[in-house]
Order: sequence, then structure tokens, then C-alpha cells
Amino acid sequence: MVIWQIVGLALLASIFIILIRQQRPELAFLLSLVTGLIILNLILDQIGIVVNLLQQIAEKARIDLIYFNTIIKIIGIAYIGEFGAEITRDSGETALASKIELAAKIIIMILAIPIMISLIETIIELIP
Repeated sequence: MVIWQIVGLALLASIFIILIRQQRPELAFLLSLVTGLIILNLILDQIGIVVNLLQQIAEKARIDLIYFNTIIKIIGIAYIGEFGAEITRDSGETALASKIELAAKIIIMILAIPIMISLIETIIELIP
């Protein structure tokens, strides 16, 4: 199972980071960054499987793929924004991490506008 690889890698990296941080904090940060990227790489296949499955379900339900793709983009932006903010926060730049989170929220809001408009139009059509 991939989770065992992820947890094992994270525990091993954590031990090394704790040992290295006292003498070489910049190296500890780089080790943390590389470990995070390796973990992200390990789960990309699972993410692809889930997205393909959801796409098949959306096609069977005759959901417009424009909306489906927008929702997938929104989820991706949320995860990437969180990942970037946590890495930045780990480096001690909490103000910059907050700005990454704000930027992700604004991008998500912009992407959600067509979905919200479509929902409002559908509600208006239902009202007599």
C-alpha cells in the first residue's frame, strides 16, 4: 500500500530533519521540501484514478464536462495552494503562506463564478 511508503518516508525524513536542523537549517528545509514532492509524486497515480472515475460518473449522469472540469480545477487549486502554503510556512514565512492561501481562494472564487451563475439561472427557471 502506498500509505505505508508515505508514512515510512515521512518518519524517516522527520528523523533526519530533526538531526540536521540544529546545524544546517537550510538543508533541513530542503530535505522537507524534497520529501513533500516525493510524497506528492507517490499519490499522483491515485489522484488520476479518482479523477477518471469521477469523469466516467459525470459522463453517465450527463453532467456538462465544463462544470466537471471546473470543479476538478478548483479542487486542484485548493490542494496545491495548501501544499505551497505549508511548505512556505515550514520555511518560516507565515505572511507569504497566508498570501498563497488568499491567492488560491481568489482563484477558486473566479473559477466558481460560471457554476454559480448557472445555478442561479436554474433556480430562477424553477420559480414560477
